[in-house]
Amino acid sequence: MRHMRHSIGRLTSLGGLTLVLLTAPRGWAQGRLPPCDPDNAGLTLPLGFCALIVADSVGRARHLVVAENGDVFVALRGERGGVLALRDTTGDGRADVTRRFGPAGGTGIARREGYLYFATDDAVVRWAWRPGQLEPAGPPDTVVAGLLNRRQHAAKAIVFGRDGMLYVNIGVPSNACQAEDRVEGSKGMDPCPLLEQSGGIWRFDPARLRQTQADGVRYATGLRNTLALAVEPRTGALYGAVHGRDVLHGNWPGLFTEAQSAEKPAEELFRIEEGGDYGWPYCYYDPELKQKVLAPEYGGDGRTVGRCAATRQPEVAFPAHWGPNAMVFYTGSQFPARYRGGLFVAFHGSWNRAPLPQAGYNVVFAPFSGGRALGTYEVFAEGFAGPEVSPRGARHRPSGVALGPDGSLYVSDDQGGRIYRIVYAR
Repeated sequence: MRHMRHSIGRLTSLGGLTLVLLTAPRGWAQGRLPPCDPDNAGLTLPLGFCALIVADSVGRARHLVVAENGDVFVALRGERGGVLALRDTTGDGRADVTRRFGPAGGTGIARREGYLYFATDDAVVRWAWRPGQLEPAGPPDTVVAGLLNRRQHAAKAIVFGRDGMLYVNIGVPSNACQAEDRVEGSKGMDPCPLLEQSGGIWRFDPARLRQTQADGVRYATGLRNTLALAVEPRTGALYGAVHGRDVLHGNWPGLFTEAQSAEKPAEELFRIEEGGDYGWPYCYYDPELKQKVLAPEYGGDGRTVGRCAATRQPEVAFPAHWGPNAMVFYTGSQFPARYRGGLFVAFHGSWNRAPLPQAGYNVVFAPFSGGRALGTYEVFAEGFAGPEVSPRGARHRPSGVALGPDGSLYVSDDQGGRIYRIVYAR
């Protein structure tokens, strides 16, 4: 494929200064796809797909969004975080113009009705945004501040519902709400006091500024950490994939073997409804039994259902400890028809599947029909980690996934700081 031609800038005046505002390349606007990397950026993909590297070594890249003109906005985590803006002006698919801005490191990012939103660990801020803009004209406004911010599960994911409201994940700073977290034999607190301020989805009105967490509404509870959030386009339903609990064997060696602890519990995909209780910390989903069972901290023995009979069941059960970090529904037309309306989920990868090999570090596809999950999934993209599949040894770990306006799939990585673009080339 031929490279796209350079875009033509337009001149404008601001305070006596003449600025050149870059527009999208002509070739991009005509729908041409950029050339892929010869090795597909190290990824293994289904037949007909290929990949290229948009940017590399950008920092701890988390969630991302793509504007109508192809600009990519990436949330960066860590002390040198903020928002990274990427633009390709040559049409080769690689970012050659970058900007960086923002108050602190974060994870969540979204665009809606003339604003760019960014979620740090304790706040959601926004900038007014015009089409084609690559960096803000001034400091952000604070939509909500003072969100619960503890070391464990501090990252905030955000998404806008069809109702226009802002939905925020507030992860719980605990494994299973034990009196002593991750300590062998420690009982669970009942009721769990951590659910008062965390372990669920909160809803806020984005039109109100300078809110606190108390101004929001707890939309759903019993969700340990739901970094992967998306709205199903057909029904408008909110969906989330949840990081399940850990150390069944480590905390309860008399009840669970190491192998059982490696495979349980499942990472769950839920249709999240207002007022719903999804079970944490009292229940977890056992993929072998295919049902929710009572957690050992609350008297469970690995088979007893008890109070968990009344909790919501997942629509898809993914393998244990894979770590779902982001997801997006496919609403484009570039990919084959079987992918349209389905869900792509980015998995950060496990750290605790011993004695089994560590796993995840991939992007999977879960088909939907009529706005509901079919209950299955398949690995779509793998090879991110490289030869050593482990938290420290992996070269790249998927952390964000987004859809471009031409139907391309973008994936971010917070280990090597790489931004991938996956296209259907056949």
